[in-house]
Amino acid sequence: MSIEVGSKVQGKVTGITHFGAFVELPGGSTGLVHISEVADNYVKDINEHLKVGEEVLVKVLNVEKDGKIGLSIRKAKDQPPSRSRQGRTNDFRSKESFEQKMNRFLKDSEDRLSSLKRHTESKRGGRGSRRG
Repeated sequence: MSIEVGSKVQGKVTGITHFGAFVELPGGSTGLVHISEVADNYVKDINEHLKVGEEVLVKVLNVEKDGKIGLSIRKAKDQPPSRSRQGRTNDFRSKESFEQKMNRFLKDSEDRLSSLKRHTESKRGGRGSRRG
């Protein structure tokens, strides 16, 4: 069975390292699930998520010319794409035109810049102070 990018296959965890897990795929080939592709949230210790010998569903991300296969467990899950935090907080802004967004951005930038200038001026001694 040839491994194709984008396909989902069942595999068996054969080894775990600090940077990911090796998964044996059908046909005897082995691929790597990087630690960032194990779960949707931050993974500090991969051993909390996977065990050697465990069967997992993986999605093939890439197949290199030298035979290395990149895999993902989190992308293999059949779930609707979750909205990012930014998407949830900015839902009301999605109806704004580009010009409105740009004007809001410029105003926010100017406000932040003036606040920053006031703050750094007071640390340097303010206006007109002389160093001697």
